[in-house]
Amino acid sequence: MAERRRCGRVLFFFVFVVAAGAFVAGCIGGLHGQAEESRHSGENTGQIEIQVFIAASLNRVMAELAEQYEKSHPEVKITYNADSSGTLLTQIQEGYACDIFFSAAQKQMDQLEADGLVVEGTRENVLKNQLVVVSRKDSQTKVDGLENLSDAESIALAGGSVPAGLYTRRALTSLGILEETEDLAAITTAQVSKALGGVEISEQDNVSKVLAAVAEGSCEVGTVYYSDTYGYEEQLCVLQAVSYELTGDVVYPAAQVANKEADEEQAKAAGEFLAYLLSDEAKSLFQSYYFDAAAE
Repeated sequence: MAERRRCGRVLFFFVFVVAAGAFVAGCIGGLHGQAEESRHSGENTGQIEIQVFIAASLNRVMAELAEQYEKSHPEVKITYNADSSGTLLTQIQEGYACDIFFSAAQKQMDQLEADGLVVEGTRENVLKNQLVVVSRKDSQTKVDGLENLSDAESIALAGGSVPAGLYTRRALTSLGILEETEDLAAITTAQVSKALGGVEISEQDNVSKVLAAVAEGSCEVGTVYYSDTYGYEEQLCVLQAVSYELTGDVVYPAAQVANKEADEEQAKAAGEFLAYLLSDEAKSLFQSYYFDAAAE
């Protein structure tokens, strides 16, 4: 009798496991089917997706610009990759699929063009910006510009391969704080710190991270673009708008990239979006985010 009860329990457990397994398999199969349906549904939307690599300082304005553009061009989907211009250049050189490159400096675009990766005749200077020194309004900093940056307790600074970091190094060199050198981008954070009397410097990968470090209060001051202060007017104080005589012109060029993965339809859509960046409608939006149109 005990043996029959034991066997009965084993049989019940076996049946339960089989049933549960069938139920789980059915659920997984159903979810897999839904995922496949969703994936294929996305593939069949008929939209043309274009990949646009943008400098980190363009992130917010370009998000709104894409939304604006897609309303009048529902057949187009714009996907952004935002980072420092130096990082984006490296990614394109390594073969990342990209249709448009929108850089925060001429240096990276010059290199891309030298590599033969720019579609001939598509390069345009789109925007102009300005380097600024910022701090939190409650920081009580003694710094009022690059000239006395050494008075800061801590500084957030983009690396030399990042345009904002390069412009800062150029300005400090123009002021005689840093020694003249052929390759400003090669000036390390440690060298900048030493030139400023040993002040603590937190090196950041892009200008958005510099902004965040200052806005969060982890660094007393930092150098960003004037456009980066959009939306932070109540939180940040612009201590100095750095003269173009010190930085050189801060120009944002854009160009269509020779994307081997793009078909004729995608290439055409990329060209049309690039043309839109130069339109009066786009210029108006850029200006609302504190950018200026580049000189004709």
